[in-house]
Amino acid sequence: MTSIVPGRPPQAVTLADVMPSCVASLSGAPNALGLGPARSAIVLLVDGLGSSSLGARRGHARTLAGRPGSLWSGFPTTTASALTTLTTGVLPGEHGLVGYSVLDGDRDRVVKQLSGWDAGMRPDTWQRSSTVFERAAEHGVTSIAVGPKRYSSSGLTEAILSGARYESAERLGDRFDRAREVAESARASLVYLYVPELDMIAHRAGWESDEWTAALEELDGEVRRLVDRLPSDVGLLVTADHGIIDVGERKRIVFGDRSELVDGIRHVAGEPRCLQLHFDTDAPADLRDATLAAWRAAEADRAWVVTRDEAVSAGWFGEVDPVVMPRIGDVLVAARRGVVYYDGRDTGGAPGSMIGQHGSWSSEETQVPLKRFGAYSS
Repeated sequence: MTSIVPGRPPQAVTLADVMPSCVASLSGAPNALGLGPARSAIVLLVDGLGSSSLGARRGHARTLAGRPGSLWSGFPTTTASALTTLTTGVLPGEHGLVGYSVLDGDRDRVVKQLSGWDAGMRPDTWQRSSTVFERAAEHGVTSIAVGPKRYSSSGLTEAILSGARYESAERLGDRFDRAREVAESARASLVYLYVPELDMIAHRAGWESDEWTAALEELDGEVRRLVDRLPSDVGLLVTADHGIIDVGERKRIVFGDRSELVDGIRHVAGEPRCLQLHFDTDAPADLRDATLAAWRAAEADRAWVVTRDEAVSAGWFGEVDPVVMPRIGDVLVAARRGVVYYDGRDTGGAPGSMIGQHGSWSSEETQVPLKRFGAYSS
């Protein structure tokens, strides 16, 4: 038996509400976040900054931790899905990026959504929603995205930042300066400012590392500097795509050597804290049922093991477009304890080495900051 599955908290504010609310505020219109009027808006997205991690290091981030506010990031708690939710204003079941890696059924392959774009997976068609930037342009709002150069022409950037002009800056302080300069211009603008450093450090060294804490201190200092120089009619929101947990070696589970867990499975997608398992198209019903039962018998005490239909019914991906439905796994294994899952068959049985992990339903992963400054302070 599977346990009661989690779901989106009723009436929860999510990442999907952030940018549409900013655009509405530029014309003084009502919005989901209750933002007051502003001439320009800056949305600072700090990759991997969960509310719990920020709270645990509040003494190193007094500007950010000194303001109340959080929101529910969405599901799955992974960058490709969450950033697309932020910049389209819709949930993964509509925009189509339903995981870190997803099934491309037409080509019988699994593709990473951060880096696997090619001629067979075009960003302008695979990502199915217009962006907030495109819609804002219809109302005379100029949109700028500021981030490191390595992301300026990626497939994911094309998929999620269409309608915004990308400006590169490597140093953290330079990115903040450019965002402020754009927002200070006379014309109404929406600025998306991306900070990936904390997530990168957490994957390698863990969010509890000294290196992560030092990066948080640097970020907080730049936020303070920006807030001190921000014009009174410019609003600043600080949020994140997901939180993160540290997972030790003993909690990295390899399952590919257990035939009962992979019988009939053709593709393993998703990520270590939220597997999405796809059966062979001709796998018979009794084999599918047996594999599902085996997963539940083995892992129900530390993961939600659900079918696609159960996940969709519970609203995990929001409303799901029929075209998007096959991209979701036939079976999902979402960790509810501090574990991760690796197939291991293509690595000689070795698990991955990342310390910081995310993707599932824990509050450490789903609860992220929503901090308001400048014109959005009140």
